[in-house]
Amino acid sequence: MLKIGVISDTHAYWDDKFADYFSECDEIWHAGDIGSEDVLNRLKRIKPVRAVYGNTDDYLIRMRCPETLRFRVEEVDVLLTHIGGYPGNYAPQIRREIYASPPTLFVCGHSHIVKVMFDKSLKMLCVNPGAAGMSGFHQVRTLLRFVIDGSVIKDMEVIELDFYLNRKTSPSVGT
Repeated sequence: MLKIGVISDTHAYWDDKFADYFSECDEIWHAGDIGSEDVLNRLKRIKPVRAVYGNTDDYLIRMRCPETLRFRVEEVDVLLTHIGGYPGNYAPQIRREIYASPPTLFVCGHSHIVKVMFDKSLKMLCVNPGAAGMSGFHQVRTLLRFVIDGSVIKDMEVIELDFYLNRKTSPSVGT
């Protein structure tokens, strides 16, 4: 049994709450738009990290992280990417792989909208942790945590970090 923390779209923003929420996890998965090596390094100091690059990541992140990762955790086949879409509207660059060989769990970021949806036709759970950074249109910064126990994905938590009606008064970006 492993506890997984999922984050996306940090866009170089670090929040010490990441460490608080992920310290009890066994692994952290970052679904792209990491934004800086500093964020990636800080996450790796908490727990082992699996990460993919996103469309805004520079060459330094792209040298360290692939565009997609396919791996197994216990009995769960996982596909992790940045631009992925959702049931009925998968991104063209990942659609072929999903339909040719559907994973059990599909994890992506990019939309800045937290989603947990089951694709009945592919028998695949699709998750997007939303955005944990300060860049973008989202009003609530979010993370996900869940447990993989054998072939079972359970105890899904959506964690809301904060809510900003007026983004001009938000905390400054940085370390």
